[in-house]
Amino acid sequence: MPRLGIVLHGITGRMGYNQHLVRSILAIRDQGGVTLKSGERLEIDPIIVGRNRDKIEQLAKRHNIARWSTDLDAALADPNDQIFFDAGTTLMRAELIGRAIDAGKHVYCEKPISDDLGVAVTLARKARASGLKHGVVQDKLFLPGLRKLALLRDPGFFGKILSVRGEFGYWVFEGDWGVPAQRPSWNYRKGDGGGIILDMLCHWRYVLDNLFGEVRAVSCLGATHIPSRVDEQGRTYDCDTDDAAYATFELDGGIIAQINSSWTVRVRRDDLVTFQVDGTHGSAVAGLTKCWTQHRVNTPKPVWNPDQPQTIDFYKTWDEVPDTQVFDNGFKAQWEMFLRHVAEDGPWPYGLEAGAKGVQLAELGLKSWAERRWLDVPALEF
Repeated sequence: MPRLGIVLHGITGRMGYNQHLVRSILAIRDQGGVTLKSGERLEIDPIIVGRNRDKIEQLAKRHNIARWSTDLDAALADPNDQIFFDAGTTLMRAELIGRAIDAGKHVYCEKPISDDLGVAVTLARKARASGLKHGVVQDKLFLPGLRKLALLRDPGFFGKILSVRGEFGYWVFEGDWGVPAQRPSWNYRKGDGGGIILDMLCHWRYVLDNLFGEVRAVSCLGATHIPSRVDEQGRTYDCDTDDAAYATFELDGGIIAQINSSWTVRVRRDDLVTFQVDGTHGSAVAGLTKCWTQHRVNTPKPVWNPDQPQTIDFYKTWDEVPDTQVFDNGFKAQWEMFLRHVAEDGPWPYGLEAGAKGVQLAELGLKSWAERRWLDVPALEF
């Protein structure tokens, strides 16, 4: 049975632990690996690495992980491990990925890959020149709701796509009246790599590029709506970066996309993130898992009359897209795709170049906010 050793770094955080360790790597391990084209099963052998010895050791015992370490240099030097994965902090990521490439490891990582476009482009070029496999997590493309949007797009359900409207976010508690915050405090400190523009515009870049059209221009307004919060130790701190972003994008083909991202919004919609796609022949609204459609022949004809209550129940005029296949966890599905890419050169379009494009859009979004103007998104050269 072929084997891939994987060095996992940054898996004590919420995302690294839940989505990457438990629901992806351990789930793949426990199912007996990944099936290759040859019919063979690819076995994975993880080693978890972190600075906190007690945390790492406890995780290893809890999940029956045979190998763990606090020595990242030793892990990178071990020729028996072929892949390095990072889900640690944004500000450390580029340096760690660079070290892993120097050690001859294939690399896979969370995003953003940096908070600086120059660093991100240099890292992508380094990865390309190395000849090693490299990838960035693009998890939202693997969500059932967005995969259903792709299923509608491919046969031409929408006709000509006109616009995309996205709403993302929820209320993150301030931590000052008995309800603890559900996001870490570093998210609200610029010096620690925080801010929703850096976090979310990296996501919207790959979603828009892959589903609707390349992003060609951006106008973004950020805001720091909540000026102070309470951290994990119960201390009040000042928030010096954005907790909401209101962005408009011009895409190839004249498509206009508008996406609001906020940690200061209360949800009254179908899911924590929703995308509405409007086209000449039909429209669709997708959340994380579900998707609804309205074809032009089923579109109601409302008449504006503010003096009478609305008689149309608009929700009932949409039809849900049925589940015609089983959708696995999106992070796990992308992990399996990357593992096949490493093991048998399977298809893989999400290299570090995609990560650099995400950093580019975030950087331009911040610049647009600072300068209060539209900015073009030039092609990057790798």
